[in-house]
Amino acid sequence: MSIHTEINKCLREIGRVATDGYFIGLHIRFAAPIMQFQTYPEAWTDHYTRQAYALRDPTIAWGFSEEGACRWSEFTLPDPFNILGEARRFGLNYGVTVSCGPVTSRTIASFTLRDREFRDDEIDLISQQIRRLHDLAQPPEGLTKAQIEALRCIAAGDRHAAAAAKLGITQSAFKARLLSARERLMARTTAEAIQRAKEYRLL
Repeated sequence: MSIHTEINKCLREIGRVATDGYFIGLHIRFAAPIMQFQTYPEAWTDHYTRQAYALRDPTIAWGFSEEGACRWSEFTLPDPFNILGEARRFGLNYGVTVSCGPVTSRTIASFTLRDREFRDDEIDLISQQIRRLHDLAQPPEGLTKAQIEALRCIAAGDRHAAAAAKLGITQSAFKARLLSARERLMARTTAEAIQRAKEYRLL
């Protein structure tokens, strides 16, 4: 089973429990996750982005200060901008945040229900799936020389034919190198693979 298939399986399990939306940021490094998924209402996402709430969000602050799981109603961190209160105006009435991994590569995820608190067994299930996603999305230790060369050619603007000629290989061999690089970096496109390789400092 491919990594993407495993990830989608975890997301389906989470979606069965967090029926009113979630945000998952996997391996947050340099203030941005290497992979993220979200199903919050579009109106809330737009409002959250316009207000730059990510810089002030108590769920994010809690996720970086603690590991484990906590219902929003049990947070003791201050919320001076009333972000959780604002979230309730958009139907995000009850929530839980889950955090795992080292602070240098932390996974933080939040989940909401409209009509009730999450039960303990639901929080346990969500926490298990988040730890699974964190492990699945673990950045690679490195790329092969061939994969790095292929990505560098595309990053420099070479087309497949020119890049293959430059490296002295066939176009099909060049495409195979790109495919293997995308798979190792868990990227859907070559552009995404290049971006991730740079973020991981592999290029």
